[in-house]
Amino acid sequence: MSFPRKFCTFVVNVLCLPLHLMKAVGLYEYYKRVFPFCVYRISITYNKKMHDKKKELFHSVPEFSDSGKPVKILEIGCGSGTNFEFYPSGSRVTCCDPNPHFRKFLKKSMEQNDHLSYDSFVVSSGEDMSSVGDECVDVVVCTLVLCTVRDITQTLREVHRVLRKGGAFFFMEHVVADPSTWSHFFQHVLQPLWYYFGDGCEVTRETWKYLEAAGFSELQLRHIETPLMFAIKPHIVGYAVK
Repeated sequence: MSFPRKFCTFVVNVLCLPLHLMKAVGLYEYYKRVFPFCVYRISITYNKKMHDKKKELFHSVPEFSDSGKPVKILEIGCGSGTNFEFYPSGSRVTCCDPNPHFRKFLKKSMEQNDHLSYDSFVVSSGEDMSSVGDECVDVVVCTLVLCTVRDITQTLREVHRVLRKGGAFFFMEHVVADPSTWSHFFQHVLQPLWYYFGDGCEVTRETWKYLEAAGFSELQLRHIETPLMFAIKPHIVGYAVK
């Protein structure tokens, strides 16, 4: 790490001392009640800008139906349900999120997307979905979530476990920028502050490396540049088959 980046990161960390203290004494947990509202508002803008990319990604979901039956989908980190509009009609959706305060916004999205049926809302992290059975879903979806999980490798193990043979894991995640860019520099500098704003989000992750090492039988992965702010402009998008 270059000295300028180290110094700037140190300065940001110092400015974040009140936030570090709030987290240490447990006060940051109150933000989790506000965070769903923030995500709901931001997701509206994100979906407008990424509509075509999402539509293209989820176009392949019906291909993973089991013998023509309705597709069984498990969405990890479902948030406020902003992906529902892109799922094929008749799909059965199980929602999973560690933050129970998303229920209000999730219910609203369910009402707006009555082309789907909803099995349950599981309050759990991606690393431990023990309440979801083995090989019970056709498709697992994860968008803008692998940046926040504590253990990507364990999360992908859980994805493997719940997917039936021949099922697919669909993902759309922001990742660290190319090291030669200013985006890469500022991603690292602003990471201490971004962590709190994004409820644990890390913009400096090389998520594609975890997917490449996860042992899927097939991996379709693309790096793209999105029409979003610099910190989350670089994305990976695609799907992996069990």
